[in-house]
Amino acid sequence: MKTKILTMLILAFLLSLFGCNNTQKSEKKEKSGTYEKTMPEWAKDAVIYEVNIRQHTPEGTFDAFAKDIPRLKELGVDILWIMPIQEIGVKNRKGGMGSYYSIKNYTKTNPEFGSLDDFRNLVKTAHDNGMYVILDWVANHTAWDHVWTETHPEFYTKDSLGNFIPPVADWGDVIDLNYDNQELHTAMINDMAFWINETDIDGFRCDVAEMVPTEFWNESREALDKIKPVFMLAEAEQAEHHDSAFDMSYSWWLLHGMNQIAKGEKNVTELDTILNWEMKNFPEGSVKMRFTTNHDENSWNGTVFERYGEGNLCFSVLCYTLPGMPLLYSGQEAGLDHRLSFFEKDSIDWSNIIYEDFYKSLNKLKKDNIALWNGSYGGDFKIIHSSKKSPFFAYTRTKDENNILVILNLSPNEAETKIKSEKNTTYKDYFTNKEYSKTELNSLKMKPWEYLILIKQ
Repeated sequence: MKTKILTMLILAFLLSLFGCNNTQKSEKKEKSGTYEKTMPEWAKDAVIYEVNIRQHTPEGTFDAFAKDIPRLKELGVDILWIMPIQEIGVKNRKGGMGSYYSIKNYTKTNPEFGSLDDFRNLVKTAHDNGMYVILDWVANHTAWDHVWTETHPEFYTKDSLGNFIPPVADWGDVIDLNYDNQELHTAMINDMAFWINETDIDGFRCDVAEMVPTEFWNESREALDKIKPVFMLAEAEQAEHHDSAFDMSYSWWLLHGMNQIAKGEKNVTELDTILNWEMKNFPEGSVKMRFTTNHDENSWNGTVFERYGEGNLCFSVLCYTLPGMPLLYSGQEAGLDHRLSFFEKDSIDWSNIIYEDFYKSLNKLKKDNIALWNGSYGGDFKIIHSSKKSPFFAYTRTKDENNILVILNLSPNEAETKIKSEKNTTYKDYFTNKEYSKTELNSLKMKPWEYLILIKQ
């Protein structure tokens, strides 16, 4: 779930306040919390994969998905983000099976997925394969028939007549929680801790994080880290979240910008605006999650083919080589070409995993080249070519002796450009091993949606 309009308004407001510049590293902001969180070292070169348990397999169970974990390890995935697995509410349910984000009990598994022991086995299987698991956490609202509506009705926001209300009018299957109640903070953190203590998960992806007070997230991070060091992902795009609570947040603005460029509604300089805004306003070392699709985008706004057309892979290369951590969604490596039903069973077709080699190669590059690592572990970023009159977007990532030059033709047309490079320098394309000299880069012709990842030799 998300509130796109709210997110875009926030971004527009921040942009009007701060403008853009070419600063590569942001200045340290005054912290909104006092806890000094540290991103787990294992996330330094990680790739994250969103798991839709219901749709990932015909069975739609923990056990069925666990069988696919070795393949995902081979693909190069490090973090499994599991969409909500708890019991789904029945009252005011949407569709036949309901939304994962309408939770009836935070500490009970959805029986359609399996038992708590089945989920423990899933986590153990991931850990045995050197992978980590974060659980989707819905702290902003619950189902209408959540146990708290009976035991703690004071936890909820109410109208003037004392009735429970949805957080957003369109979200009629859930009711809003009221974080003015400090006892709610304690109860919610206890339920989050349950999953770490009982199943050994490694952190949380926090749904609509901007709709929950940052104070709560700061409290929860400090409390959870006392159990084990956790990784926290915010479904939000707020700089203050990175101060004390979250290691990574969404890059919604980039997603929307890519969509607009693909449709011809914006030129490539939109990327300059977005990336300079991020670098100026987010604390140094912040990690942004880069993605072309996820459960919301796929179900509600269209597949990658609907939104990007033949530019699908070109935008994936952008997501993998910009500063940040790339996300893959269930079925993306198999060319998921239809909108998965959100409230019904709608299994992914795995008969032809057509992009497996493509994403396996990108995942390997991510780990092998430290210039592409996450946050402060990664290299400097510098835009070297971007123009309103040209469809090319080019930039470098550099750390120590590692230098990568990325050149993208973000258009459906063949085009020619000049890319400045150092004298007597040769680059080799990561995918084809073709070498490019300074002379060749000074007169470079590229096919529609063509991408080059050039490694300095």
